[in-house]
Amino acid sequence: MRKKLEGISRIMTFREGDVLLDEHANIRTIPLVISGSIRVMRTDEEGREILLYYIRPGESCIMSFLGGLHQEASMIRAVAEEDLEIYVIPIDQVQLLLRESPEWTDYVFRLYHKRFEELLDVVDALAFKHIDVRIMDYLEEKAALAGSRELNITHQHIAEDLGTARVVVSRILKQMETNGLVQLGRNKILLV
Repeated sequence: MRKKLEGISRIMTFREGDVLLDEHANIRTIPLVISGSIRVMRTDEEGREILLYYIRPGESCIMSFLGGLHQEASMIRAVAEEDLEIYVIPIDQVQLLLRESPEWTDYVFRLYHKRFEELLDVVDALAFKHIDVRIMDYLEEKAALAGSRELNITHQHIAEDLGTARVVVSRILKQMETNGLVQLGRNKILLV
């Protein structure tokens, strides 16, 4: 499958913060992450964002698959979470792979299943978890993604990803610091 992908796609690199796909854009290619990660978000009319999921090495964006295959505009925003290298697969080649490769079809269905579960987690967190638990879960996921317990992140960035206010995040992080769960620094959080 790797040889097939190398034959039909090209490799592209992006820097941390680069936008790969914006909402309402046409989807002509599908990303498959080689290294780095992508943050996938949804934005409202006022520009507020909420994090839906991360795309890690070996993964792709099921929202792009579906939108691209049905020639629909993107409903998500995808941003390089860190320096990134991806295969860029043209949508017509994705369709061909689905027809000709049972391995690829299985990969897409497994990916769809994983993303669906992640979106259910987001809904559950919004509906049933207190914001302090959501913040700690978020920090743990960021630490796992970064491979470090020290995160270079602002309170504003956390608030944007979780769809809440910065003052709420700052208050809760201060409380977490008092409880010995984190150590706060300027644009840094250390998970204890």
